[in-house]
Amino acid sequence: MPSPLTRVCIVPQVSGVGGMVSFHAKFSAGLAARGIAVTGDLADETCQAVLVIGGSRQLVALRRAARRGIPVVQRLDGMNWLHRRTRTGPRHWLRAEAANLLLAYIRDRVATRVVYQSHFVQGWWNEQYGESPAAHSVAYNGVDLAAFSPRGAEKPPSDHVRILMLEGNLQGGYELGLQSAVALAAGLQAALGRPVRLAVAGQTSEALRLKWNGGDAHIDWLGVVPNAEVPTLCRGAHLLYSADINAACPNAVIEALACGLPVLAFDTGALKEMVPDSAGRVVAYGGDPWRLDPPDTGGLTRAAQEILAAQKSLRSGARRQAEAAFGLDAMVDAYIEALSG
Repeated sequence: MPSPLTRVCIVPQVSGVGGMVSFHAKFSAGLAARGIAVTGDLADETCQAVLVIGGSRQLVALRRAARRGIPVVQRLDGMNWLHRRTRTGPRHWLRAEAANLLLAYIRDRVATRVVYQSHFVQGWWNEQYGESPAAHSVAYNGVDLAAFSPRGAEKPPSDHVRILMLEGNLQGGYELGLQSAVALAAGLQAALGRPVRLAVAGQTSEALRLKWNGGDAHIDWLGVVPNAEVPTLCRGAHLLYSADINAACPNAVIEALACGLPVLAFDTGALKEMVPDSAGRVVAYGGDPWRLDPPDTGGLTRAAQEILAAQKSLRSGARRQAEAAFGLDAMVDAYIEALSG
């Protein structure tokens, strides 16, 4: 039996906003709560395991750690693909392809174990690059179920329907989701005969805001929202629209479910395995999402009406799903097990 973990190296060091940053902070805190120290120094010979969040350019140091018999575990997200379907510029295209190759190299040549964020992600990588020789498992992202909770004074507004979008970044091709969100809000308003407002939290450009202001949809641009304020936003909305196409395991969906907010999304990526009918609606895309075909926003609007008609049961179901599948302790324990070799 391997000795209990006391020190783990996590690379790369990350900052800013996004899923990698959120995971690093939550996992490091979870390790600390279990008495496990964290470092970012691959040369630290007291480390018993290495966790690579996505990719790292420190390939020589990673291979050296693996040769010493230290488990090298790669946490693997989806891969970059939107740049192949939209015009994001040659520099972005090269960066995206280089990142994919780095991830694949670590997966196939360096990692002793790969932890995929969802079954969808595992299937995607296997389809594109074949099965990895490394051992593998699936561990969903997790959230603090005490901090993200339905308990709070906030309630959805009674004078209008509030649709929440929580995206870290609506740029670099990801602004496509806003187009379907606007169509959803406009279609729902026409169907209900009452005001619908779209609350958009995330990094957006001024050009994007100018493009959509003044249209049929009423949009509240919230900007980048601190994570501590997300529960307030979730409790004050009627539903979360998850706009990302072929998402790996979106934190926004997990946070919404934990707060008892029903989720609406197209059936792409990992959404179907994350959101059962008891917690929201995942509807047919209506085309090929990998080719960015125009989606069936009519189906989206009808599903939103179903969510509004069953708010009480779906809000309870969303919380139950979070408790069953997305607790932070379960996520931390799954990675500790992977790192223990």
